Amino acid sequence: MSIYVWNYLDEYEREKEEILDAVVKVFESGQLIMGPSVRAFEEEFAGYHGLPHGIGVDNGTNALVLALRALGVGPGDEVITVSNTAAPTVIAIDQIGAKPVFVDVNEADYLVNTDLIEEQITERTRCLLVVHLYGQCADMDTIQSIADRHGIPILEDCAQSHGARRWGRLAGTFGKISAFSFYPTKVLGAYGDGGAVLTNDDEAEASLRRLRYYGMESQYYVVDTPGHNSRLDEVQAEILRRKLTRLDAYTEGRRRVARRYAEALSDTELVLPHVNDGNEHVYYVYVVRHPRRDEIISELRSHGISLNISYPWPVHTMTGFSHLGYEKGSLPVTERLSGEIFSLPMYPSLPEDRQEQVIKAMREVLGAA
Repeated sequence: MSIYVWNYLDEYEREKEEILDAVVKVFESGQLIMGPSVRAFEEEFAGYHGLPHGIGVDNGTNALVLALRALGVGPGDEVITVSNTAAPTVIAIDQIGAKPVFVDVNEADYLVNTDLIEEQITERTRCLLVVHLYGQCADMDTIQSIADRHGIPILEDCAQSHGARRWGRLAGTFGKISAFSFYPTKVLGAYGDGGAVLTNDDEAEASLRRLRYYGMESQYYVVDTPGHNSRLDEVQAEILRRKLTRLDAYTEGRRRVARRYAEALSDTELVLPHVNDGNEHVYYVYVVRHPRRDEIISELRSHGISLNISYPWPVHTMTGFSHLGYEKGSLPVTERLSGEIFSLPMYPSLPEDRQEQVIKAMREVLGAA
């Protein structure tokens, strides 16, 4: 049997009855768009984070686009972020005509190097877009002090960090606005696309609700500021409501797999995930490092184990962003990591026997069997 980095089928078998019940409930409700399931999920997801406002949207990319627009970011403005991230983080900045400005990351945790942020701030900087990568929070203590010092709002990209905490505080509760993806692979994943934006700012909430619905208030066809068609699907919202009640169980399941990997592979040449003081990691992906990365992945494939790289090409090196003018070597840590990092299979329903297969094969390939 092949083993993949992610697979939803084991989870679906366990939760099938409830998932299908959610679908039937919506289909029989008589309201397929922007109905009671979306409203309930928005309230429950915001409540989980202790925030007053949740706005459901169609995907995580548009969650960022709308959040940036709600913050007043537009053409000619600059947004500071990282290149070691999924491309949608940067695509969102590009879509509104702003310029992404990249900061290198730390060698140990792969998160933004806060020592380098202030040197990138200019009079055109309008936002710090902080990515909580791979399942743990960035150093929000330091980032918040920088943002306060310069009067710049923080937007949190929480696509990979549902349920992660820093000093007991949930990812998504630090900045003025936070954006989430519910793509099926996520810690809290839908059975299709979905996203949400959280905020404690009343004006931002009103703006976000208009922007996700063409720019309209309550009356259809009356547009104030042109927006988007970015509504969260009613079926996905009802599924997410059911799954939200198990979010803590999902994260604990991921941590159990992570502990098993750490126990079994700590004596090998692999560089295992580093968890910063104060952080509670949720292991959206279990990212390891090795200079023979490509060879290892190839050999494990012969064992029926397919691994993933997050991410093999830093965004600043992609052809689509060559206009930004970043040359090779401009973000040395990010570029070095891209040749070494890869992810082991990680999801809460990963059976123990498959975990053991991964461990055994990895030790064999590394010569540590």
